[in-house]
Amino acid sequence: MGIITKEKFLSKDWIIAYSFILIGTFIMALGFVFFINPYKFAPGGVYGIAIVIHHVTKPLVEGFLPHGLPIGLTALSMDIPLTIIGSRVLGPRFGVKTVVGFVSTAVFVDVLQNLWGDKPLVQNDPLLSAIFGGVLVGIGLGLVFRSRATSGGTDIIASILEKYTKLPIGQLLMYVDASIALLTLLAFHDWAIPLYSIIIIYLTGRVIDITLEGFDYNKAVFIISEHHEKIRELILHEIDRGGTIIPARGMYYNREKKIIFTVLGRREVEFLKISISKIDPEAFITIVEAKEILGKGFKSLIPSEHMR
Repeated sequence: MGIITKEKFLSKDWIIAYSFILIGTFIMALGFVFFINPYKFAPGGVYGIAIVIHHVTKPLVEGFLPHGLPIGLTALSMDIPLTIIGSRVLGPRFGVKTVVGFVSTAVFVDVLQNLWGDKPLVQNDPLLSAIFGGVLVGIGLGLVFRSRATSGGTDIIASILEKYTKLPIGQLLMYVDASIALLTLLAFHDWAIPLYSIIIIYLTGRVIDITLEGFDYNKAVFIISEHHEKIRELILHEIDRGGTIIPARGMYYNREKKIIFTVLGRREVEFLKISISKIDPEAFITIVEAKEILGKGFKSLIPSEHMR
């Protein structure tokens, strides 16, 4: 869950944080209204439930609500009690920014839906709609998270379950969202809808990570070689990168060894492999994906002003 953060009213940090929330929730609303709702997808969260309720009840309320029950208002009616319950069970974790986030999402969704209706932006292409819906919701949520707000909704349910079950919150959130996606099967009797909804859930998670961390193609490289000094010179002077030499001991011969640890870009890794093959064909190299690199020469370890 997010933590409560306070920025001075109308300060630069305050303006940036609330701009992220409003831009993010508007982008989310675009995804829900133009791509997700028209095909009855339910990609988890309170908006997944609200979309199911909207379509199931629409024939019942068309006489006085031509557009059906408002999706945003329905979601808001769940967000508010969930936030109150979450605050009592989990403590004061929900700041004003989280409230602004789920209220603005509800407003944007209902305004856009009243203007647009339930017709899909892309006709007869549910897969493309699922992809774009997942990407837009992921970007929007990523911006909301960057402001140090939370999305509320099923995040709160997962956090409450975590408190009592001790299971990882990510795993619980996946269970909750998948259950909501499967709810569409009971509501609409069409296997395609929950399957597309699960695609949206997956894409949303991936795009949130990219929005928060950026496209990072760096690799962490571990090199064991008898010619570690030559490889050190190669990394320092030809690739122009730094690294760390770690003393180690081989398990088989119980001999002292040196492990070179460095972080390189994708193209630099290819150059390194070719160069090491010429220096020491028997070198042992391990290359792993580096999810996020913080420090000199990469992303700053000091948060930007709006993230403080």
